[in-house]
Amino acid sequence: MPVLPLCLMGRIMLDELRVHNVALIEEATLSFGAGLSVLTGETGAGKTALLNALKLLIGERADASFVRDGASGLRVEAVFSEQVLDSQVLGSQDLGEQGSSGQAAGAQATGGQATSAQATDEPTREIVEYLVTRKVSADGRSRCTLDDALVTVGTLNEKLGPFVDLCGQHEHQSLLRAGEHRVALDTFGGTPVAEALLSYQQAFAEYHTALEALKRLEDAARTSAFELEQAEFILREIQAVAPVEGEYEELEAQLPRLRNGEELAQASGGAYDALRDETGALNALAQAQNELGHSKNIDPELDALSAQLDEVLILADELSAQLRVYRDGIEFDAEALELALERLGSLEGLCKRFGPRMEDVFAAQARSEKLLNATEDIDEQRKVATAELERLRAVLEAAATKLAEQRAAAGADFVKELTEAVAGLAMSDALFTLDVQPLELEAWTASGSNRYELKYQPAPSSAPRSLTKIASGGELSRIMLAYKTVIHEVNSPLTLVFDEIDAGIGGATAMAIAQRLADLAQTHQVIVVTHLAQIAAAANAHWVVEKHSDEGQVNTSITRIEGEARVDEIARMLAGEQDELARDHARQLLGERA
Repeated sequence: MPVLPLCLMGRIMLDELRVHNVALIEEATLSFGAGLSVLTGETGAGKTALLNALKLLIGERADASFVRDGASGLRVEAVFSEQVLDSQVLGSQDLGEQGSSGQAAGAQATGGQATSAQATDEPTREIVEYLVTRKVSADGRSRCTLDDALVTVGTLNEKLGPFVDLCGQHEHQSLLRAGEHRVALDTFGGTPVAEALLSYQQAFAEYHTALEALKRLEDAARTSAFELEQAEFILREIQAVAPVEGEYEELEAQLPRLRNGEELAQASGGAYDALRDETGALNALAQAQNELGHSKNIDPELDALSAQLDEVLILADELSAQLRVYRDGIEFDAEALELALERLGSLEGLCKRFGPRMEDVFAAQARSEKLLNATEDIDEQRKVATAELERLRAVLEAAATKLAEQRAAAGADFVKELTEAVAGLAMSDALFTLDVQPLELEAWTASGSNRYELKYQPAPSSAPRSLTKIASGGELSRIMLAYKTVIHEVNSPLTLVFDEIDAGIGGATAMAIAQRLADLAQTHQVIVVTHLAQIAAAANAHWVVEKHSDEGQVNTSITRIEGEARVDEIARMLAGEQDELARDHARQLLGERA
């Protein structure tokens, strides 16, 4: 079963969200599409429960308080889809440990399977779907699956987190991670920054390879005199004996023959004589064979016995020949025995000192040779390595300077456009600066020689501060909206969820935000929780979240509305009631967005 690829190859988005026993929501299913979707409703109706459900799907920490009162647990499911070419489906990389490559085209698109578009002259596109489930019991225990394969919460966070951005007060969002600011800057900078970054990364890799090589030489140079003397001593002692692999085992096998040669020669010779002399067994067997030959072909039973005797005679003849060879090969030379014992003693001495086995002796020899070879001409090797490292450092520093210059050029425009973008979102006094902190060479990373962070000033008189210090969720959401609009990321998280984006605004600013969201929805799937009629009217899909009480049981319903029902809801958002004047205004808003 396929799972979401590590990079965005098609349009990955949230298709369906199913919620069961989350807070006040007993059961709800929302089918999303491309473009802008909005959720509206009175404060406290349960919109936050939906955001909590999404947080669970992207690997946020489970909280037992999310479970509906009286329920044994909650369940949240989501279906994500991606449209890719056939070759992209087959080449998709697994996100989960249990995943596999895409299923055959033409299958029903559920549970991570693919369906193929009707054959045309155009490249065939596949719709691949991925099912994610998160269950949380009332005691807080959590269980996660990705396409029916069990995964950890960390895996959900790692694999799904990059595809969904929850933009609200202190929620899961890339804007609060300073490291993402450099990524956004590089995206904004386009090809010039990308080329400079590639050159820098190549120089960075080559420099660190040379640095590691020099460190190894330095380690070898710091080898103590005692260790070198030990290595020389071990090598000298072993080379003095000059053992050969397999020699020790061969001597052990030969020694019994050398020690008992005379006895073995007498035994084998005596057996040979008993078979071969005039009164020996071979002659007796030959005589028996001759006797049976006189009665050949009379009785089949006797003929069979005669044949067996023939085999015994042949075997005895061969055995006598082997006994003769063995007898003649036996040595019982006292001098040869003494030499063998002496050689075996030398090898056993090595085993006692460097063993206990001969394999250990040969290993000690190899280690000593390696250590001595590594320190041979060490000063010259260090000199050459140091010169190469300095050359590569100069290349790296030049590449780092070029990259910093490209980022600085892009950064000036990035900050300017971001400041202009937020000015139309009821933040006309806000300013942004790009804080650049140079790093020491030892702290440089594969991404560059500087640390970048976007800083925010609510007003020109305020000091620049980190975005994490922004208290207002609505303010932060508007900054995220401007941020996403400026960098035009088509390879960023496709699903953007905005909460509290309309806090404290109205009128022309509300219309501006609605237009920005609509523009952003051209390249992203955008989901907004809003109280602004202007934003609701700009949506492609509209859900109403309502709280009901029935015999003491409180439940939240979520209903997709269209036509006059949508007019009524927007009228309520405009005027707090659904009179005809408010309905006319609502129809006007909807007409303007049509």
